[in-house]
Amino acid sequence: MDNMVMSTLPKTWIFDLDGTIVKHNGYKIDGHDTLIAGAKEYLDGLPEEDKIVILTSRTDEYKEETIRFLSENKIRYDEILFNMPMGERIVVNDRKPSGIDMAYAVNLDRDSFEMPEIIREL
Repeated sequence: MDNMVMSTLPKTWIFDLDGTIVKHNGYKIDGHDTLIAGAKEYLDGLPEEDKIVILTSRTDEYKEETIRFLSENKIRYDEILFNMPMGERIVVNDRKPSGIDMAYAVNLDRDSFEMPEIIREL
């Protein structure tokens, strides 16, 4: 990912919820969610014109309390999708004629928001 070239166009960010923004299964283990250090700050630092989509395997049973937690903690997002499969998330997009790839993937260690340097600089 050292030579990642991005356009100046607004971006769509897709984040998993558990283990990325909040402690993995904290809502089950601890009875409540806990933000992962640095996640809120990173989301807050994204350009206003960018869109944020959150994906989660949480079922509708946890939808209301999850949305309440995100709202109370002022976690910025545009869409949240529940009931996602627990398997891999695969993003497929095209490549611009100029050669710019229109999709990237970043895998963070669970319960850590240590974003790679190349992504932190965006």
